[in-house]
Amino acid sequence: MPLWLMALRIILIYFVALVLVRMLGKRELGRLSPFDFVVVIALGEVIAAPFIDDKLKLSNVLLALVLLVALQLFVSWISLKSETIRMFFGAKPTIIIQNGKIVEKNMKKLKYNMGDLLEQLRQKNLFNIADVEFAVLETSGQLSAIPKSQRRPVTPQDLGIPTQYEGVPTVLITDGHIIQPNLEQIDLTEAWLRRELAKQGVQKVDDVLLASIDTEGKLFIARKKAVDTPLEHETKDDQIGV
Repeated sequence: MPLWLMALRIILIYFVALVLVRMLGKRELGRLSPFDFVVVIALGEVIAAPFIDDKLKLSNVLLALVLLVALQLFVSWISLKSETIRMFFGAKPTIIIQNGKIVEKNMKKLKYNMGDLLEQLRQKNLFNIADVEFAVLETSGQLSAIPKSQRRPVTPQDLGIPTQYEGVPTVLITDGHIIQPNLEQIDLTEAWLRRELAKQGVQKVDDVLLASIDTEGKLFIARKKAVDTPLEHETKDDQIGV
């Protein structure tokens, strides 16, 4: 097979596989169910096969890819309709610590040892197992843990201290590019943004690595060069509509 034709096959399979994998949804590998994991492994085998064996028909490879993804989507759909099927193809969370006591039989059933438990508790800043009230091993393999009430951090609510709303900052510029939809979402204009940049001595949007605004109207600016520290600017006198 000519090199150009082999390259074309690889490019075609790559983009077809990319589209099909995107159809599977946004889930991290560690959060895949056993069935999802098998599908991912099978997809990898199918995708790699034509790269090694140029005698494989392209139509057969594409058919295998489509069938695997269709099968996964079908199982995902019927799993939404039936709890039994969902349990069969997936799994269910398992209690490892209940009311401060280790459930040893569940650990043996899952082949989950004390080293695993202590490691995952440490990852949650729980270094003393005696401080844990409940711990659940999720279907993803991650451990969810609830400390005992007397070991939990004190919150402003516990102390009766009022707090202000803290939302998520809105990114306005990334790598020199203004994000127009974000500006429109918070009722700001590009002209307003350029004025605020000019107040901070930034004449070109291209010189901005990142610019964001929080719910209190504070503008954060990080330049690409010639500035060692990011800038913050309080925009109290402007009508920013947030």
